[in-house]
Amino acid sequence: MSLKLYMDHHVPGAVTLGLRSRGIDVITALEDGRDKVDDEELLHRASQLGRILYTQDQDYLSIADRRRKEGLIFSGIVYAHQQSLSLGKAIADLEMVVQVLEAKDMQNQVQFLPL
Repeated sequence: MSLKLYMDHHVPGAVTLGLRSRGIDVITALEDGRDKVDDEELLHRASQLGRILYTQDQDYLSIADRRRKEGLIFSGIVYAHQQSLSLGKAIADLEMVVQVLEAKDMQNQVQFLPL
């Protein structure tokens, strides 16, 4: 079964639309009514839903590190620096991640893009 994604507040809508056009299950923080919550709560929400959080916010790297040290489980994060890849490359790499990896591979992990 392929992974399901949860988009952080600031991910461009074009990435979400591109993934959906490829049949990938994606919801956004806005669609989930969580567009005003802090990063910690957003990661928790994505994990509650069994979804991998995609973000371009490097604050999540320290949150993930702290959560691992504290033994707090999260579903996983896919991180890309805002200027490290084009929208098309982000869509292609995210498509590959959801097709190749399984939930158990991503638990408490951060996958960096570009691949």
